[in-house]
Amino acid sequence: MKNGDIELFESEWTILGAVWELEPCAAPTVQESLCGTKDWAYSTVKTMMDRMVKKGLLEAEKICNLYLYKSAITKQQAQSTEIVRTLKRAFDGALTPMMQFMINNDDLSSEEYDQLEKLIRERKARKSGSKKK
Repeated sequence: MKNGDIELFESEWTILGAVWELEPCAAPTVQESLCGTKDWAYSTVKTMMDRMVKKGLLEAEKICNLYLYKSAITKQQAQSTEIVRTLKRAFDGALTPMMQFMINNDDLSSEEYDQLEKLIRERKARKSGSKKK
């Protein structure tokens, strides 16, 4: 599956979050781990997970009468695709307006501003360092 092909529904994010934390895992384990936040029956979780296998988001291995699931995509792949999709949809693919929107419309703490500035400085330093070679 190419990263651009990944489109996750909220329920798939929820299940993937549990699988990333527990993998390899069985559907009952995922359902149990979500019972504090989701009121999903085992059959609902199992059906969603089987659909996610067909969609290429999960892999399943049958061991006796039990299916063990693991993720077919990483959290970083899912996040990257989600950001790119949002960037294209809401900002015509332009990163600067999106960052400007986030900075101007989000209540970032001083620590978060410091972290952003540090990340930008570090990235600029790495990029200029690679050009000097």
